Amino acid sequence: MRGVETVLFLVVIATVVTTFANRLRVPAPSLLVVAGVLVGLLPGVPAVGITPEIISLVVLPPLLFAAGEELPWRDLRAVARPVAALSVGLVLLSAAAVVGVAVLVTPMPVGMAFVLGAVLASTDPVAVTALARRLSLPPRVQALIQAESLFNDATSLLLFRVALFLAIAGGAASWGRTLSEFAVLAGGGLLVGVLIAAGAFVIRRHTEDPMVETVVALVTPYAGYVLAESVGASGVTAVVVASVVLGTQAERLTTARIRLQVGAVYQTVVFLLESVVFGLIGLQLPALVRRLAGTGPWWPLQALAIAVTLVLARLLLVFVLSTVRQRRGGGRVSWQAPAVISWAGARGVVPLAAALSLPLTALDGTPLPARDLILLLTTAVIVVTLVVQGFTLAPLVRRTGIALDPADIRHEHFDARLRIAEAGLSHLEHLAETESAPEFVVDQLRQSWRARIDRIRTDDSEDPDGMARFAAYRVLRREVLEVEGAELTRLFEQGVITDVTRRRIQRLLDLESAGLGDDPAT
Repeated sequence: MRGVETVLFLVVIATVVTTFANRLRVPAPSLLVVAGVLVGLLPGVPAVGITPEIISLVVLPPLLFAAGEELPWRDLRAVARPVAALSVGLVLLSAAAVVGVAVLVTPMPVGMAFVLGAVLASTDPVAVTALARRLSLPPRVQALIQAESLFNDATSLLLFRVALFLAIAGGAASWGRTLSEFAVLAGGGLLVGVLIAAGAFVIRRHTEDPMVETVVALVTPYAGYVLAESVGASGVTAVVVASVVLGTQAERLTTARIRLQVGAVYQTVVFLLESVVFGLIGLQLPALVRRLAGTGPWWPLQALAIAVTLVLARLLLVFVLSTVRQRRGGGRVSWQAPAVISWAGARGVVPLAAALSLPLTALDGTPLPARDLILLLTTAVIVVTLVVQGFTLAPLVRRTGIALDPADIRHEHFDARLRIAEAGLSHLEHLAETESAPEFVVDQLRQSWRARIDRIRTDDSEDPDGMARFAAYRVLRREVLEVEGAELTRLFEQGVITDVTRRRIQRLLDLESAGLGDDPAT
């Protein structure tokens, strides 16, 4: 029961923290980690134990799936080469740098330092996506940051398995076996992801039941992860591939009404899981410090040294690759985009799951050396990167000036709406000319579409009077919808209509109200 109470408590805390994060315009994951640490420091708070199964099987798949769906295929293709270089080269460099620093500043042996380097080598897709979600980054920079964090799992997982084999068995690793294992991890994950995406696509295309579609959407990432892990492939890669493939087919999968429902459910699931996992990361650090009191007083400095090493390794490789690419292209060498990409390298859920999965003993039955220290340092580095990089990433983006101008984003939004509405009106004109539809129906729709175009043009104009008229239109339209809602409630309370009818009509009114945009008063 204590575990359930802890989860409920974290959800309540996360709701409050997220509210303040939105008001303060700071990333919620960073604030959640801080809140978790502060709560963990309070006297009487029970120690929270996290198993790798909870992180890997329950939390990771849907969060990875949501992050992958946000990655457009067009932008992913544009950054394929740098993503491939960072997913392999940066992981190897980060692991090597951590090994060197860990051997110098910690008492752990070289083999366990290799394990620590493999655990912390890759950025975390859940943390990176959560931190970058509210930043107005250019599409390619956003795609590069997210794609690198999503696709570096195969490299880091391979490193982790090799390092763990060396630490447990004490033997030498075979290059042939290592390469074949990498092929199974990456290739198997890719194949399983495609198969799961194809199966989910077929099922969702042949059903119009909102409940069934929602269940399929929720089960898809878990199915991909479990199937891939069962055949020895990378579950994370499978989930990411499935999400990217299905994300490209979002408009063909189902109807608009079901998309709204599935999207709302997924947003709720992502919020709950992110709230719990980032809160647990913060809660776990004080509990680990109390439980591992004999580790020594130097662990904060050791964790800080490792975190700084990871940042410097990332800065070095990103700037070198960026400089080489910019000079080859003949353009001016700039620092702004590489600086943001370098700083968006937070660690999070995936490294924590890897550290928790370390066995207690080696193959000969002796305790695994420095296991507790690795778990403590991993958690501390995660907290440091989420807090420091999380709170400073947005100011850095503003300082570099690469963020998209809000006015440009607004103009692009309204220009797209106008073009879409004009395409619809053009089709209505074609129907009228060819007499392919009843004339009175075409006239009604044509008037409606012309009114829509006028509203879009007015809303996008700089004319204060026109904008005021459109604002008054939205207020009056929303007022009329509220009157209709009140009449719907009266009809139900008087027994004129059933609850099923009330719910269906209320959903239509809600969708129409949502189409008006945000309330100007809020």
